[in-house]
Amino acid sequence: MKFILARKDSMTRIYGEDGRARAATLLKTDGATVTQVKTAGGADAYDAVQVGFGTRKEKNVSKAILGHTKGVGYEALREFRGVEGLETGATVDVSTFAVGDIVSVAGLTKGKGFAGVVKRHGFHGGRRSHGQKHSEREPGSIGGSGGRAGGRVAKGIRMAGRMGGDRVTVKNLRVLAVDPAAGEILVSGAVPGRRGTLLEVVAE
Repeated sequence: MKFILARKDSMTRIYGEDGRARAATLLKTDGATVTQVKTAGGADAYDAVQVGFGTRKEKNVSKAILGHTKGVGYEALREFRGVEGLETGATVDVSTFAVGDIVSVAGLTKGKGFAGVVKRHGFHGGRRSHGQKHSEREPGSIGGSGGRAGGRVAKGIRMAGRMGGDRVTVKNLRVLAVDPAAGEILVSGAVPGRRGTLLEVVAE
């Protein structure tokens, strides 16, 4: 299985052979280092590879993590299942990918702060006529006596709250270009997060 950890850099457009412009996202990476190999026959009871990405100052990393990574302060540790043929200390870079590969990209979406129901859930709000004064963007009834919940607010009712910052996976993206020397990979379409978001790219 092909995989890499990369940062979202920017969006651009490319022109296909048919002359049509298509959106694309540029991802950059310095590669990842294998920090642990887990096996189904070992203490972990499943096959996986743990990799470290980036660097942090030693004072900002817990002693437990430093002991686990042999004193190296990685910025992030991620685990990928179904990977074979790698050993601890091996380096993974974008050269494993090729143009035309189909990948899925996972990461955290942009955090948008506290949002109302119109922005967060797409509510239409109240009518703009017949005496409406302050209820254009209100959520409306959330329960009440005798309703479907029997006089209480049912679990899962869509309300205002913190929006964004969710883990999202976008599938069926195509690798459009790979530059191992620059550590860059160009994928079709949009991916989660802002510039600088750490993303997991996995071949499907």
